[in-house]
Amino acid sequence: MSVLRFDPFGDPIRQMDRLTNQLLSGTRTPASLPMDVWRAGQEFHVALDLPGVDPSSVDITMERGVVTIQADRQQQYRQDDQVLLAERPQGEFTRQLMLGDGVDQENLQADYRDGVLYLTIPVAEQAQPRRIQVGHSQSSALEG
Repeated sequence: MSVLRFDPFGDPIRQMDRLTNQLLSGTRTPASLPMDVWRAGQEFHVALDLPGVDPSSVDITMERGVVTIQADRQQQYRQDDQVLLAERPQGEFTRQLMLGDGVDQENLQADYRDGVLYLTIPVAEQAQPRRIQVGHSQSSALEG
């Protein structure tokens, strides 16, 4: 059973909106945020690259085990500036993580530093490995 899953394709309607905006505005909008996910002990860690994003534009919501991360990076130039090259993605970034039953969804933590958003998701106590004590009695069930 997977404890942490993610949907690399995202919401198809949102992708169509993004494509339409991209075609109409002439700017490139990224489909998702690059991320790393790893487990260290009893926690999952997620690192999402958000260079140049104002931390106040980062929005994290959770609904029915799905964490949605949205952020916005605005262009640095004005509309009347002569742009010679524009390769950096602009606009809204979105990524969704589907959390499994084995994580503690109530204690998810988020921290933004150096252009990276870090999420820490503890493993649920009921999903943590535990030792089962083997009892023993004086008489055998086979005696009789």
